[in-house]
Amino acid sequence: MSRSYRLVIGCPDRVGIVAKVSNFLATYNGSITEANHHSDTEYNWFFMRHEICADSLPFDLDGLKTAFAPIANEFNMQWQITDSATPKKVILMASKQAHCLVDLLHRWHSGDLYCEIPCVISNHNDLRSIVEWHGIPFFHVPIDKENKEKSFSRVMELITEHDADAIVLARYMQILPPQLCEQYAGKIINIHHSFLPSFIGAKPYHQAHQRGVKLIGATCHYVTEELDAGPIIEQDIVRVSHRDKVEDMVRLGKDCEKTALALGLRYHIEDRVIIHKNKTVVFV
Repeated sequence: MSRSYRLVIGCPDRVGIVAKVSNFLATYNGSITEANHHSDTEYNWFFMRHEICADSLPFDLDGLKTAFAPIANEFNMQWQITDSATPKKVILMASKQAHCLVDLLHRWHSGDLYCEIPCVISNHNDLRSIVEWHGIPFFHVPIDKENKEKSFSRVMELITEHDADAIVLARYMQILPPQLCEQYAGKIINIHHSFLPSFIGAKPYHQAHQRGVKLIGATCHYVTEELDAGPIIEQDIVRVSHRDKVEDMVRLGKDCEKTALALGLRYHIEDRVIIHKNKTVVFV
């Protein structure tokens, strides 16, 4: 993978933004290898993501940030510049179901996901052997129903200790406390089946089967204090029919969950997602 700097911008829309950024990069002989723009006419907000060949510029990441800051101030930009050569630290959290966790570990192990996984946190011990086989530290933090605050205090300690850039709930079956959601807003990624809010509670696939649904799927989204209502990053669906049994629907649903979660995480670690209000712009 060739090294690049990723410039991601959100700002009030006005004439001249693209020209200003392009001219700035051209002044320093910067080679743009990927360019994406979007104007949200409802909110009059502009979004941009550029990848610039790192070797084409005469300065390092900090130098680029310093040189670009005056333009960012001029256009009131919310912006960041990251180095593609620096992998993000992604903490995975899981409970008992293995499909999402195993899929992400495989993608990481094979090099399909460029990131670091400093640890896995789980409220059960079931998946320890799978995680440790990959050489990744596994932390068992059971959730005490009578004192969840103490349990999640330990979770937050681990997240802080391992300096997480992102946290992925790979079928972690616990509701995160508001403090954790707020502290890591825009950095916690979750997955859930597509039946919400129609089929709430236990055995959603059984409920869907009884109703004769024709589409099932999964939604990957950022976590907020409101359960399963955060900005959506990616979704996947598959068509089913009267021939499919409940077991078939569960299997197909798990496939959708794996695909949507893996894509959502990839877009996040590649800085392709910009959150605005409760929506996302995803440049792919």
